[in-house]
Amino acid sequence: MEVSIQFKKGVLELCVLVLIHRKDQYGYELAQSVSKHIEVAEGALYPLLRRLVNEGYCTTYLQESSEGPPRKYYKLTETGEVYMNAMIKEWKDFVSNVTNLIEEGQEYE
Repeated sequence: MEVSIQFKKGVLELCVLVLIHRKDQYGYELAQSVSKHIEVAEGALYPLLRRLVNEGYCTTYLQESSEGPPRKYYKLTETGEVYMNAMIKEWKDFVSNVTNLIEEGQEYE
């Protein structure tokens, strides 16, 4: 079953916020972390990160790297943390409601 692109974008946003909340990360590191859990299109992550910064949910800073040029790290803002917590609640409610629907349907089989 193909999951809708819009649905995947919302899930990707939630995953990115949670990962950045755990620890500040740079783009490639985030892509690796996300792809361990969900399939992510190569071009989907950076526009999302730009939008999160533009909307004030994340900030960026440069940090020296031993493996080349400085890396741009993403850090969650207080606003981003509030937004992430609201998204987590929405996700849990959504999963719970879908699970209830599935289980109700199985009672009648």
